[in-house]
Amino acid sequence: MASNSSRIRKIGDQIQKDLSVIIQREVKDPRVGMVTINDVKVSSDLSYADVYFTCMAFGPQSEAEAQEQERKEQEKLLNRAAGFMRTQLAQGLKLRVIPQLRFHYDVVIETGARVSQLIDEAREQDQKRSGQEQDED
Repeated sequence: MASNSSRIRKIGDQIQKDLSVIIQREVKDPRVGMVTINDVKVSSDLSYADVYFTCMAFGPQSEAEAQEQERKEQEKLLNRAAGFMRTQLAQGLKLRVIPQLRFHYDVVIETGARVSQLIDEAREQDQKRSGQEQDED
């Protein structure tokens, strides 16, 4: 059982590497921007692979709605090109069945950045409070 999960993980790692190259070199759609494949989770029966990606957001950080729209557009474009990418993967992978690709925007990095920001804000507030308490003494 452990060897099967190890094999699945290795297949996911290889799909991640190959997809990165395919998106960079083979996908000709100019609307597909700077995409980074962060993780690939392959089902135990190899029927599908969930591909988690991030993309380079252009424009000011304050334009959260515009960035969200861009992410959705990238996800839609990648899912439309999934058949082409699956065909390209089949040329390099020596598997009987190539998993169906399902692309999802990876929110882990943004969530981590937000948690880090909240921790920094809490530290600042603690320092201000401890400074005020020392002034009162």
